[in-house]
Amino acid sequence: MSEQFTLIGLGDSRSPELSREAREVLLSHRVFAGGVRHRAIVASLLPSGYRWITISPPLDGVLASLGAEPEPVAVFTSGDPFFYGFGATLQRVFPHAALRCFPFFHSLQLLAHRMLLPYQEMRHASLTGRGWQELDRLLIAGSPLIGVLTDNRKTPAAIASRLLDFGFTEYVMVVGEALGGPEERVRTFRTEDAADKDFQSLNCVLLMAEEPPWRSFGIGEAEFEGLPGRPDMITKMPVRMATLSRLNLANAGTFWDIGFCTGSVSIEAKRLAPDLEVTAFERRPECEAILRSNCRRFRVPGIRTVMGDFLDQRHEIYAGGDGSLDAVFIGGHGGRLREVFAVLDRMLSPGGRVAVNAVQQSTLDLFRSLTAGSGYRQLEELRIVSGSHHPITIAAAEKNGTPS
Repeated sequence: MSEQFTLIGLGDSRSPELSREAREVLLSHRVFAGGVRHRAIVASLLPSGYRWITISPPLDGVLASLGAEPEPVAVFTSGDPFFYGFGATLQRVFPHAALRCFPFFHSLQLLAHRMLLPYQEMRHASLTGRGWQELDRLLIAGSPLIGVLTDNRKTPAAIASRLLDFGFTEYVMVVGEALGGPEERVRTFRTEDAADKDFQSLNCVLLMAEEPPWRSFGIGEAEFEGLPGRPDMITKMPVRMATLSRLNLANAGTFWDIGFCTGSVSIEAKRLAPDLEVTAFERRPECEAILRSNCRRFRVPGIRTVMGDFLDQRHEIYAGGDGSLDAVFIGGHGGRLREVFAVLDRMLSPGGRVAVNAVQQSTLDLFRSLTAGSGYRQLEELRIVSGSHHPITIAAAEKNGTPS
């Protein structure tokens, strides 16, 4: 097999803009790969007798064909092959392959050009075949200019609906359709006006904030929707912020909030660290709607909710993509702290941290015993009195080993 690939980026024009070097590649190759649309664009430029490998899902068979190909392959992609493109896939699957690249502008660059918009500070998110996570973190962080790659499900209308659902009304939307092609169209919308519109399938979006985002940390407990008739069932703001400070969230990828109740800890954690993957566990069914309401109230999308007894869950599926768990707050344990800690000790990554808020001395003593007995490094304890409530001791410990 050759494992020699030349990547050529294309726009949507029926007359592809190719450099002299890229055109020479076409003449020197007999094997080509790309999507059906790419083939339609370049077919008239290819030599007679060429062979074509169609790139379409699922990719396993496509990659097997590329890997088995004895001749060099010219691979056509949309825009820049290394901007959420096929170039990264080839590097991952064929790490020793010889690669060349002739990129074209990617769609977000083209849209910025159409708007005469300096885009050096643009943040970007791809929703193509993915969840909302990349966009959510940029919205929570208050990014003023966001470029979004869409797909047939996460359309501009779906994006507008999500922004409205979580109160991100400061953004205007610029939608570019079929950029570079004969049906190109660029339109600007208020968010509420885009939510019910239809768009061509080839599109991308710019989100531009009309006013600077307002961010703060430390939400007063009275601002949260709480459990009816139980206003004290919430982690108080000073305790909440001090607890999160012990969990090293700036260097964490995954965080579990066990016994989330109103969701105050999960919400504050996600606001502090928008890149954090937050999973909130709770067994009281009425808390699910309360968390959902509070997430919208404080503009925090993307918190994963798991209802039911924590000990009955399949914990591995809620770890990070690499199986990691970096930080845990035990907000409730139902008198089963020992069993909960046994799960966490198995799941926590080296260097991961766990914290508990102890009102009773017996809880504090057991947490100390469990963590010390497992070789955890004990962090300095904090004792806080908030208003007229009982004193709370914030205890935290770090699992032994070096974080990867």
